[in-house]
Amino acid sequence: MYRSRSLRRLPIRLSHSLVIGFTYEVRENSLVLPFSTLGYRLNHRLRTLNRQSHDRRTSSGSQPSRLRAPFWISCCGARCAVGRAGEKWTRAPIAGYIGKFPKFQVASSRSPQSDKMKLPRRTFLHLAAGAATLPAVSRIAWAEAYPTRPVHVVVGFSAGGGVDTIARLTGQWLSERFGQQFIIVNRPGAGSNIAAESVVKAIPDGYTLLQLNIANAINATLYEKLDFDIVRDIVPVAGIIRVPLVMAVNPSFPAQTVPEFIAYAKAHPGKVNMASAGNGSPQHIAGEQFKMMAGVDLTHVPYRGNAPALTDLIGGQVQIMFDTTPASIGHIRAGQIRPLAVTTAIRSEVLPDVPTVGDFVPGYEASSWYGVGAPKNTPAAIVDVLNKEINAGLADPKMKAKLADFDGIALPGSPADFSKFMADETERLGKVIRAAHLKVE
Repeated sequence: MYRSRSLRRLPIRLSHSLVIGFTYEVRENSLVLPFSTLGYRLNHRLRTLNRQSHDRRTSSGSQPSRLRAPFWISCCGARCAVGRAGEKWTRAPIAGYIGKFPKFQVASSRSPQSDKMKLPRRTFLHLAAGAATLPAVSRIAWAEAYPTRPVHVVVGFSAGGGVDTIARLTGQWLSERFGQQFIIVNRPGAGSNIAAESVVKAIPDGYTLLQLNIANAINATLYEKLDFDIVRDIVPVAGIIRVPLVMAVNPSFPAQTVPEFIAYAKAHPGKVNMASAGNGSPQHIAGEQFKMMAGVDLTHVPYRGNAPALTDLIGGQVQIMFDTTPASIGHIRAGQIRPLAVTTAIRSEVLPDVPTVGDFVPGYEASSWYGVGAPKNTPAAIVDVLNKEINAGLADPKMKAKLADFDGIALPGSPADFSKFMADETERLGKVIRAAHLKVE
């Protein structure tokens, strides 16, 4: 067993004002610190000290001495220990950064001293008082340090789509604000469930985030057997925007208004074809909600994405489609499709003369939306920091101008606000899916 033979003072720096521990008891194989809920790897610092010590002693002709690196801090409750690598202590690494930190002593391998070290009574009382407040301080320090390395934002769709574009705009903003890269990772498949599950299983340290969107709320009911619950297993961080959908028809369709469309559909049940980007897509759910609330029978024609569905709407193979404003606005302005209404409760800024569906079908409202989430148990301090910066982006004129291209309605608010929004959306969409007996083929 390694026996301590001498004591030496070792300065360790962690944060600007955070004190995580002083040595007051020295054992043969470890240092026991009076308090801390933090863990922090000391390998780099100790190796640097070893190298400096080696250089000094070599230059003076003395025999080099080495600290027993790598050491690490291991925490449990209100106590923290520093031990050698390989010892069976529970490790708890944290995010931290360099700042002021008082000196404490480390046992090296040269002098057989007692395993007790006395502290002045005043110093000991000071340490004991600090122990009571450290847990709160540690959370603040964690948030202040975040992020210390690149953050990955997982997107459940391919590059180039609406969800991906919003994620890249948000990621660019956060990268500039934090000075660390927010890297977009595309993991398409299973209606974005693959991406969501990967984030659910990620370490909840704030370095893996999920680009949330309406598909996540839809899938909670649409898929009967998921290995996760989006409401339970993902912490909503912040909303970004809501995007209206447009109820549009082929220009040759006889109806000019929503009431005329409803009358025509009722007179020709099952004869009007409704396109969508696929089963369970936001466009499909918006159409099913309209069918249910307006009391009409439309034949659903699913496509593999927006582009082929819009192509057939323009060509007249289908008569109606609910699609997002960004995807359809160019075709509307070119006269290739005709808008009857927008699906949000208020009118669209890019289509100010187009009424809302709710003007004719009371209570109808639908939209596509985007936000950011994190794995369950992500520290609240990190969630709050991310929320604050995303909200700052929504208020920034340059960011607002970029988001205006999506005809979006900003979703500022606290994590609790976005959590309630997501829960309400999941419940609302679940009712539509169950009433329409929708299933994934």
